Amino acid sequence: MSSLLVKLFIKDKDNVTDTRVRTSYGILSGVVGILLNLILCAAKFVVGSLTGSIAITADAANNLSDAGSSVVTVFGFKLSNKPSDEDHPFGHGRIEYIAALIVSFFILFMSYELGRSSIEKIFNPEPVKFSIVSAVIIAVSILGKVWLAFFNNKLGKKINSAAMTAVVKDSIGDIAATTITLVALILSKFTSLPIDGYLGILVSLFVLYAGIGILKETVGTLLGRPPEKEFVEELEQRVLSYDGVVGIHDLMVHDYGPGRLFSSVHIEVPANVDITISHDVADIIEKEVGEAMGTTLVVHLDPIVTDDESVNELKAVVADIIKNTDETYTFHDFRVVKGPTHTNLIFDLVIPHAHKKSRDQIGAEISKKINEYDPTFFSVITVEHNFV
Repeated sequence: MSSLLVKLFIKDKDNVTDTRVRTSYGILSGVVGILLNLILCAAKFVVGSLTGSIAITADAANNLSDAGSSVVTVFGFKLSNKPSDEDHPFGHGRIEYIAALIVSFFILFMSYELGRSSIEKIFNPEPVKFSIVSAVIIAVSILGKVWLAFFNNKLGKKINSAAMTAVVKDSIGDIAATTITLVALILSKFTSLPIDGYLGILVSLFVLYAGIGILKETVGTLLGRPPEKEFVEELEQRVLSYDGVVGIHDLMVHDYGPGRLFSSVHIEVPANVDITISHDVADIIEKEVGEAMGTTLVVHLDPIVTDDESVNELKAVVADIIKNTDETYTFHDFRVVKGPTHTNLIFDLVIPHAHKKSRDQIGAEISKKINEYDPTFFSVITVEHNFV
């Protein structure tokens, strides 16, 4: 069924890097969610009204809320596909993340309402009347939600969508809540205890956990998460494979929405090579690697001395000192400026984010060790963190 819907309504369905195709996936997900939730809402409302079941009527209202989440998904994908403009030169792709954020608020509100109603049922228990019609409607609703979760999960994985991931978790929370309603309905035949209240609290905690997880993940993406390790490793390998590139550092990747990656990187090139040749290499890297990796890539040139034996020896000395201080440290942009009384060793030192010492303390420590090795060596160190 899922594959048939995709085949019928999405042209060029495998070209998921195209923002228009991504938008089609998102709209299909939202429209299916709206239609299914409205059907379930109508069916539960009619049956709830005829049987006098408050549980089913409440579940109908929940389906109406889920339809609202799907509306948010549709508008999120539609707006995220807007082209860039003067106010938003990097496009509107992050609207998809904002849509996921809004869905997470729906989930958190659902958790609150479910927890509140469950506590009320414990302190003010009401008899739950079992009926075959009610049980069948609830069971069909669960099956519908299970299919919707699998449908959105399949589409979400296809286009790597945060918004669809949020909708899937929302559906899972609905499945759990509705299952509790069914279990409580069945158990009402055998006990007068407010089982639905206690089970409802457990479900509300489960839904709360899912909502907080989506909230944290989405906010983290909006604030700026590091890129995937596999992406970084592949990009570095591709750049280093070009003749004339002897090193790479200061890689930055900015995510402005799915399919809208902007990256920059510094490449080290031999200083004795004609700058126009190195510049041509940089241009080729920007075009070829950028297209292969699906990112807009900007390359900065850092000429370094590679044919001076004395500079190479000093670089090896500094590398040894840094390694013995902390194996997690790395350095780049190493330069030597010799004078009549002392020699300046200039370089950038990269340290992990999670470090007990401050940048100034680490820089001073390395500088002291270099000076102890040779009192005529003065260090000019820029201490920085990695961006990937």
